Amino acid sequence: MTYPPPGGTPDPYQPQQPYEQPNPYASDPYAAPASGAPASGQPYLPPTSGQPYPPAGGQPYGQQPYAQQPYGAPQYAQPYAAGPSTNTMAILALVFAFVFSPAAIVMGHVAKKQIRQTGEGGEGLATAGLWLGYIFTGFYLLMCIGLIALPIIGAANSSGTY
Repeated sequence: MTYPPPGGTPDPYQPQQPYEQPNPYASDPYAAPASGAPASGQPYLPPTSGQPYPPAGGQPYGQQPYAQQPYGAPQYAQPYAAGPSTNTMAILALVFAFVFSPAAIVMGHVAKKQIRQTGEGGEGLATAGLWLGYIFTGFYLLMCIGLIALPIIGAANSSGTY
């Protein structure tokens, strides 16, 4: 017995069969075109230009057989050429701005000088490292001054009695 029965509903728990579409590329290369088909029912053969069809060796017209190709490595497109390399000191200046900001200031100035001399990339990184180095160094200095001044201000405001 086959399921589903003829005229019956399919089982919803069974996988659906894929819909098979006809292959548009599977047509006969020797079939007659839609217009100009021979009326005698003979197969259509394309006109030749003095050369056998298909060409000898099975290669399309204008190409040499594989064995007769010129020897050598295949030619590929040139790889993407990267721009100038980034200065290492500029990268370190930006990193050290968050780790030890006075070192970032020094590295940022050294990086800017090297970039001017060598033409490397990374001037924006060096500038950012300099700015952040100065900002964080100023912030740390204010914190140190505040930590020193806080006990002095506290001692001056206390009267010594509880």
